[in-house]
Amino acid sequence: MSSTPSLLIENLAFAYPDGNQALYGVNLRIEKGERVALLGPNGAGKTTLVMHMNGIHPTAHGKVEVAGQLVDAKDKESIKMIRSKVGIVFQDPDDQLFMPTVGEDIAFGPYNMGKIGAELDAIVDEALQLVGMSEFKERPPHHLSFGQRRRVAVATVLAMKPEILVLDEPSSNLDPASRRELADILRSLDITMVMVTHDLPYAYELCERSVILSGGIIVADGSTHEILTDSALLAANRLELPVGFSIQ
Repeated sequence: MSSTPSLLIENLAFAYPDGNQALYGVNLRIEKGERVALLGPNGAGKTTLVMHMNGIHPTAHGKVEVAGQLVDAKDKESIKMIRSKVGIVFQDPDDQLFMPTVGEDIAFGPYNMGKIGAELDAIVDEALQLVGMSEFKERPPHHLSFGQRRRVAVATVLAMKPEILVLDEPSSNLDPASRRELADILRSLDITMVMVTHDLPYAYELCERSVILSGGIIVADGSTHEILTDSALLAANRLELPVGFSIQ
């Protein structure tokens, strides 16, 4: 176990201004290089938890650290650094792609962190290579398929060299070939990964560890195999394996 985890959350509680309590004392430690699936029914608090990882939601009660650095939404300089360390890939890639070409989309983040010239070009080329999209550098994003746009969205985040890659429903709306291609890419990355998903087979394929969040608390944390073979646990938390999918 490394001395400094990629993510450390202690006693995190959060309520929205309308009084809706979303998190009740969440504790979570993710080591460097771990791939963890974050599972749970709708409204469980998964998105709220993710929004604390990079300070979008300020930490009102408890503590969040990324690679040993405290996430403090009031410290503008520190939060800029945290947001480069926690890369979130949203469910809809079009939320992240807005430049005229794929290459410019990937360059946007590093350029805003001061990277220019040959160094910036090298960062863009490496990120494209990681997601198998090198030949599309000059292509407008809207000319790509949905699966290709999601891969470019992943590349825009990888270009920032994050400590943690957070994926929100990465397999949603993908055809089987695109789903498999993205899985191969994600499996090849040497990075700490948190995957928010309802796609239990995808979690099983890509993440050795799973955490179930339900009603704002962690109700299970263990090997994905153990969790997905506990039918009572899945049923209690409104999670279902697809018909015909069995885990031995």
